[in-house]
Formats: sequence, C-alpha cells, structure tokens
Amino acid sequence: MGSASKEYEFLSEIGLTSHNLGSYVGGKWQGNGPVVSTLNPANNQPIAEVVEASLDDYETGMKACEEAAKIWMQVPAPKRGDIVRQIGDALRSKLDYLGRLLSLEMGKILAEGIGEVQEVIDMCDFAVGLSRQLNGSVIPSERPNHMMLEMWNPLGIVGVITAFNFPCAVLGWNACIALVCGNCVVCVVVATNGEVLLPFVFGLIVIMNTYGSTGKVGLMVQQTVSARSGKTLLELSGNNAIIVMDDADIQLAARSVLFAAVGTAGQRCTTCRRLLLHESVYDKVLEQLITSYKQVKIGDPLEKGTLLGPLHTPESKKNFEKGIEVIKSQASTTIVFYALLSNQELLKEFNKPSQLSTKNTLLLLQGGKILTGGKAVEGEGNFVEPTIIEISSDAAVVKEELFAPVLYALKFKSFEEAVAINNSVPQGLSSSIFTRKPENIFKWIGPMGSDCGIVNVNIPTNGAEIGGAFGGEKATGGGREAGSDSWKQYMRRSTCTINYGNELPLAQGINFG
Repeated sequence: MGSASKEYEFLSEIGLTSHNLGSYVGGKWQGNGPVVSTLNPANNQPIAEVVEASLDDYETGMKACEEAAKIWMQVPAPKRGDIVRQIGDALRSKLDYLGRLLSLEMGKILAEGIGEVQEVIDMCDFAVGLSRQLNGSVIPSERPNHMMLEMWNPLGIVGVITAFNFPCAVLGWNACIALVCGNCVVCVVVATNGEVLLPFVFGLIVIMNTYGSTGKVGLMVQQTVSARSGKTLLELSGNNAIIVMDDADIQLAARSVLFAAVGTAGQRCTTCRRLLLHESVYDKVLEQLITSYKQVKIGDPLEKGTLLGPLHTPESKKNFEKGIEVIKSQASTTIVFYALLSNQELLKEFNKPSQLSTKNTLLLLQGGKILTGGKAVEGEGNFVEPTIIEISSDAAVVKEELFAPVLYALKFKSFEEAVAINNSVPQGLSSSIFTRKPENIFKWIGPMGSDCGIVNVNIPTNGAEIGGAFGGEKATGGGREAGSDSWKQYMRRSTCTINYGNELPLAQGINFG
C-alpha cells in the first residue's frame, strides 16, 4: 500500500497505517463496513485503506452518544471549555503532520492544509472563552414580585455532515461550539459523489455541502429532518463575485482575485467564480490576471512553490472538461441567436445603443471566450489549468457553480449594475468589492448592496476569519457557523417567568375571577 512508501512515513506519527478503522465509537476505533482506498489526487495512487462504518456501527455509536449526552450536558460549561482546550493542544502538537495529511488526501497545497488545521485550533481557543459567556437575559416583568429570564440549554446531539474540501475546518467550526454548549457530536464526511444514507435522529443537523449549485445532499437531508420538525444549519453552495470599481487599487484587487479563484483549485465554497470589472479597468485587470495565471505553478501540493494542486477526483477533472464544453456550446448558441436579429431587433433586445459598437457587439457574439487555460493537464493526476472566461452575465452557465478553478470575467458600467449582477444568482454566500469611495463601501454593505451572508471590502471572497459568523443567504441555506452569536443555533432557549411573591397578578392586567 501507499503508506509503506517513504513519502507516507509521517502517517505513523498520527497513528495511521496501511489499513485503518474508520469510525470512533464509545472511546475506540472500529469499522465493519466496506473497505475503501483513499487516493492521492496528485497521482491517483492508494495512500491507505479505511474500513468504513456499517449501519450497526452507526447505531452503536448513536446509543453511546445518547448515554454520554446525559452526562456531558450536566458538566459546567467552563469545564466543557477546558476539555475543548485540551483538544486544541493535542491538535497543536501534531499541526504539521495533520496539515500534510489533509493536503495529501484532499489535494490543497501544504500551506492551506496546515492553515485548515490551524483554523480548528483557533476555534478551540475561541470556544474556551465562549464557555464562560453563554449568557441569557434578565427581562423586566410588568408584574410585581416577578422576574423573567432566558435560559439556554443543550440540544443533545449535533450531527455534522461535511464534504471533502474542508473535512477538518467544518468539523471544528461546529464541534468546538457544540461541545461547549453541552452537546455531543457525530460527524460524517460525505464521499465526493455526495452519497449519504443515515437515519437522522439528532437535535441539530449541520450540513456543509459543496456538490454544485443545487445542493442535492443538503436539500435531501433538510427534507428528512423537517419531516420530524428537526433543526438544520445549511451551507450548500456559493457562486461568489468580486467587483472591481474604477477607483480600485488594481494591484491589490489582482492579487486577491488570484487567491480567491485559484486557491484550493477552485474547490472552496467561497471561491471567486465571477469577476465583475468596471469597463474603465476591464482590460488592465485582465491583462495582469492573465499574466499571473500563466505563471501559476501546477503540481504536487506538497512541493514547495506549488500554487495549484489537483482536483479531488478523476470525476472532478471530467466535470471540469464537461463544464468547458457547455460554456463553448452556450457561446455558439449566443452567436446563432444574435445573428438572426436585425439591427432594430438588436436595439430592442439590449435597449442600450451604446452597446452596439463594433467592439462590444463582437464580445456579445463571442459569448464564452476562453482567455487563458481551459484544458485538463495530461497525466495521472487530476490537474487542470486555471481558467479565465469572458462571457455575458446573462449566460445560464454563470448562474451555476462549476467546482473548479474557472473564473468568469464580466463587464459593467455602474455600481448599481454591478450589484444587480452580484445578486442575480440563486446562491448568496460570499462577495467582495474593491473601491476606495466611502459611498460605494456603505452602499455595498447596506440594504441596497450585496445580498450575501459575507460582504467584504478590498479583500478576497475566501479566507474568512473564525470570529465572524460564517454562512449565506438564498440557496446557500441561511445557516451560520463559527463565531459571533452562532452558538445560539446549538442550544434551545427557554423564557422563564418566576413568581417569588404570594399574589397572582396576570399579564396585560387581566382579572380572571
């Protein structure tokens, strides 16, 4: 097996061998399900074997979790926080090894792999402080000798379903908070194809799903949980845009777009998919980006200097190739459609004579024009070229999430037009604008600006800090994880009214007998 080779020797430092049990139940590792091989996406060679959990393993684990929950929820919150602190310390002691494993198995470059483990450590630190701040409210009562207050209590068991691209961080966002809130946690890392089959009986289901804009896994689980009036926290997909205004710092914007669009090989839910450029800076920004894209080192994610590792699976590579073909076919359809229109009909179609210059009309007819990249890299790994495509914001493919390093370049004339394009897709996860004008900044973050859950200024769409609430709106799901007051989603709130007097005055002054 692969783990016997020299490059995999470090796995023994974190207790892994060529054959591993895949579920941790009742304080021990076990597994009685199918045996699967985990592959290195850089060469599609086996790393090690894992025995997956069977349905019986799952049932055993759930019973153990139910019993543990009865004890854990009664442990004082600061004591629970100290346990989470110890988890953080254990991760810190193996940071480099765990980061290397994550890069090896998922395909993200080493700096990102280590960074993801560090994110969980940061969440542990955050949760320790939070464990002493799970505060309710004391509310003035209108009745004499009465007091109203809010109590926050654990839900019981929280289930976390996460995808291949952030198996460590998403568990950390949720488990650290859920644990200090008094819950037990069951985590499932879903296969890349999105298949999951479990009888859900949790107090809260958290779903991080990155299988395209439809979020099929998340929607399926949401329907299952809703049927029993359960709670879900969803983060299903993103179709994120960066807007570059005419007054933007071009160098800063170009560097940010490169990381946002190419980082993690375009396999982040916060990856920049759409680049909206003001017409006055359109050519300048694209010129810089194309130059940078051609210098991106593609290769083994564990090698120094690599910026673009492989996609996670051969199927992902095929989906990239299919996506490029769809973009080309939509371009052809656009050409045929506009070729059939007379000049008067074309005027009516766009209602903007200024768009009918020879240059702009040509761009419209070209549709999805590949400016750089657009090809899979031949070889045994799942590598593809970072790609920039010039296309109309009205193209159907722009509304969808192609989970690869593909960036759509779109042109706009005004701030209002840029906001409208940003908000025109079903998803609403992350967004960013590059501008120096205060009026643009405050419009952007205000009610007439971005409709996303993450609204940035002069930074990329990805790389969120743990201190803020993470999540999005619309088809993204509406859930919030990690920082701010996200902890409230992992607890149930009770409003308590206490009568410490001898009379029974009723609210609203009601006299009943």
